[in-house]
Formats: sequence, C-alpha cells, structure tokens
Amino acid sequence: MTIPEINNLIKRAQLKQELKDEFDSTLEDRMNRSLEIDRQWIIGNHYFSEASAECIRLYRDGYFIATVMMSHAINEGIIKFIAERNSIQRHLKGQTKSEEELLLELKTGNFISEDCLRVSQGIMRSFRADIHHMNPSVAGIPFLELAKSNMERLSLMEKEIFFVNIFDGKLRPKNPQYWDLNSDGTVNAYLRIAS
Repeated sequence: MTIPEINNLIKRAQLKQELKDEFDSTLEDRMNRSLEIDRQWIIGNHYFSEASAECIRLYRDGYFIATVMMSHAINEGIIKFIAERNSIQRHLKGQTKSEEELLLELKTGNFISEDCLRVSQGIMRSFRADIHHMNPSVAGIPFLELAKSNMERLSLMEKEIFFVNIFDGKLRPKNPQYWDLNSDGTVNAYLRIAS
C-alpha cells in the first residue's frame, strides 16, 4: 500500500468517526424535532412530494434556513397544484396571477378553508424575499422558530389537501381530485412513514 493510500484510509477513518460523533450528539434533538411535527403520513405523488419529504428531513436534521427556503417553494407549488386541479387559470389577459391572488381565488371558490388560507399566507409572509435574496436583515431572523412554524403550516395544508381514511384496506381520499387515481382503483402515493 502506498503512502497516499494509507493517508486516505486514515482520513476516511477520522471522518467516519467525526460523522458518527456528530450524529450521536444530535440524535435526541433530531428525534424530538421529527416527533414534534404532526405531518401527513401519505400524500399524492406529485412534483412537490419529494421536496416536501426532503423539507421534513432538513428540519429534523437542524437545517433551519434551508427548511424555511424550501417551505416557501413547496407552499407555492401546492397553491399552483390546487389551482390547476380546480381549473383556476394562472394567466389572464397576458398577466400571471401571483400566488397570493391564486390563494384568495381558491378561498373565494371554497377550494380551501380559512385555515389553509391563513397558514399558506403565513408561509408566504415569513421573510421570503429577504431570505431568498439574502438581504442583510436575515441576520436577525429566528430561523429555528420560523422553520418549526412553517413546518407546522405545511403540515396543516397537506392534511387538508391529502387527508385519507382507510376503509376495507383501501385509501379513501377526502379530496380525490388531488390524487391520481389509476384504472384499478389504486392511487399514486408518496409515503412518509419514517422521516
């Protein structure tokens, strides 16, 4: 074995130990954060589903700035998705409606509840522009609290949209228009049992 190969093995062993030590020292906090958010265990398998699952893992693992940034994007994706599934046009006379306008139209049309409107607006108004543009004001944002709040808000939205019951061993979505139903009666689902 050459000296560079030996050095590489030593570096790998040191890094492995450092990562194990870091994991062990943060395990309790990760478990607590994972348990404190009452998330929807299953959602429709759509373009934002993987991002939503990753956002849960980011929060669990303590990446609060990334959690907040991702929660903004997921919120916007869900709003667009709900509008699309309810045939709400995003473009009108050459203008694109803002997510806020879409959200208000969804509430006016009774496609979402007052609670869903409130939590979605809460995410929108959680320093989105400052964070995404890394304005100097981000230094004063309490990211831990904001990340937790946005995760709770997303959870409420996803529960309203993707709530399911299980009857005779089958999923019964409360809002089937948000699920892609297959010809055999099954649905494309994204399971988030262990995050």
